[in-house]
Amino acid sequence: MKEEFIKLLKQTNREGIENLLDFLEKSDFYIAPASTRFHGSKENGLLEHSMKVYEILKHKVENCVVPIETPQESIAIIGLLHDICKTNFYKVDYRNAKNSLGVWEKVPYYAVEDTIPYGHGEKSVMMLTEYIKLTNEEKYAIRWHMGYTEPKELYTTIGLAYKKYPIALLTHEADLEATYLFDI
Repeated sequence: MKEEFIKLLKQTNREGIENLLDFLEKSDFYIAPASTRFHGSKENGLLEHSMKVYEILKHKVENCVVPIETPQESIAIIGLLHDICKTNFYKVDYRNAKNSLGVWEKVPYYAVEDTIPYGHGEKSVMMLTEYIKLTNEEKYAIRWHMGYTEPKELYTTIGLAYKKYPIALLTHEADLEATYLFDI
């Protein structure tokens, strides 16, 4: 799966993509969980989730009821990297829990260690622009991929973003589908 992820990003031919891939290689991206307990809460969960979002997003664009003119390279960047903000974000910690025999023991779990508290979608955009230039469409799709899980005060803004760049709505839907239909 890691090889396919790298291949897809290299195919974008985006200037700076090699530096981005180098950053990911030196980070925990390929082994990190996608969340602490909601979806993909396991080793490699973030990679699996990112690949599934890309796969769903690509399908959604190809089969959308309205024409979506987003280039393939943008679909790859959006789908594969929408959650780059979760890189170096989780740590393994330990807590006490009873085992099947009723004996207390220390068990590992994922905890958040946010060293760059800059939000979620906006943090992914910020991190990516340190390595590659994003189109406006890519920025909007990545920034607003969390959709209506954002604070209600932002709902009007989210709606405007989805009207301006429909790929942003499809990204949100793909993220939800990967999370709830595939649990990754």
